[in-house]
Amino acid sequence: MQQGPSRFNIRVYGIWLHNGHVLVNEERIHGRQVTKFPGGGLELGEGTHDGLKREWQEELGMDIQVLQHFYTTDFYQPSAFDDSQVISIYYLVRGEDPQAAITNRLENERTYWYPLADLDIDTFTLPIDKLVGELLTRL
Repeated sequence: MQQGPSRFNIRVYGIWLHNGHVLVNEERIHGRQVTKFPGGGLELGEGTHDGLKREWQEELGMDIQVLQHFYTTDFYQPSAFDDSQVISIYYLVRGEDPQAAITNRLENERTYWYPLADLDIDTFTLPIDKLVGELLTRL
């Protein structure tokens, strides 16, 4: 019998929509190039809003306002990187300066505005982000 994942991996991501575009992030994760929404792993003892704000500060060097919940994973998703079950929580967010968001602070990462009209199934790399990208096309 196949054994399931050993733990939950809770992720928090921000969706910033601006002038018909969405902010996306490209980075290397475990040697794999990934296109995703800005955000990352929730730490033990941290609330989802605080974790999301921390991740944006770490990745983009910016403070954000969390506006509202957009989507939470509602299906089983094993991690592509380790022995965990991924649960991702997405919020609509806004920052002060859209231009500052694309200032790349970290090596091997690129953040840019992607046209909403061009979103399709292949825009994002990971399965949950693909689903959220599809939901954005319906807005």
